[in-house]
Amino acid sequence: MTERQKTPRRPLGQSLEQILDYRFENPSLLAEALTHRGSLGALKKDRAPVSATAGNERLEFLGDRVLGLVVADALLRTFPDENEGDLAPRLAALVSAPTLAQVAADLGLEDHVKLARGQTATATETAVLADACEAIIGALYLDGGLPAAESFIIGRWRALIKAAIVPPRDSKTALQEWAQGRGLPLPVYRVVEASGPAHAPSFTMAVMVQGFPETVGRGRTKRLATQAAAAVLLKSLLEHAE
Repeated sequence: MTERQKTPRRPLGQSLEQILDYRFENPSLLAEALTHRGSLGALKKDRAPVSATAGNERLEFLGDRVLGLVVADALLRTFPDENEGDLAPRLAALVSAPTLAQVAADLGLEDHVKLARGQTATATETAVLADACEAIIGALYLDGGLPAAESFIIGRWRALIKAAIVPPRDSKTALQEWAQGRGLPLPVYRVVEASGPAHAPSFTMAVMVQGFPETVGRGRTKRLATQAAAAVLLKSLLEHAE
């Protein structure tokens, strides 16, 4: 994708509903979307067990599907002459965790998400913000139907869709081509960490190109973490080449 179109940050003092330009009929949905499961605390003897469905994971699950549908429809309308082979990587880039995290950061969601002690929500720690953004989309869908969710998505993704003039290559492929073009060995990947419960795993992958510092990326699958690591390294390599 080309240089990201920056969304103006929210004015101080605005409520999240004002930022979203939507008033919830059921405000508890918005509260649920902003509640990371980790913030609910560990189990204690004097407390009831935390429900397996507590937190924003169910809304995130729904929001992910709604986002994919709306963005796919928008891509078909924006690029009527492209085939599935070109549209697929566009869709993957637009619904990726880094894109979601950046949209969330532009909205200022880091000031609203309920986290566990010591946990952070920043554009570089993509998982928490990306999940919250998907959960808000899910909440909008349940509260106001597809029109409410679609209005939010198009408003925040329109510039990103139009900015992608050339179908993007995935970061792993682009990094491999960069290395091969300079006669270097293929990038080397390794698993740094695999953690989290079975229903919400987290992976950290590292990648290195001979002669350059190693970088890491995180994601909910090894594939996403690998792509994130490759994207960080490729960005660094291209910036230093300028």
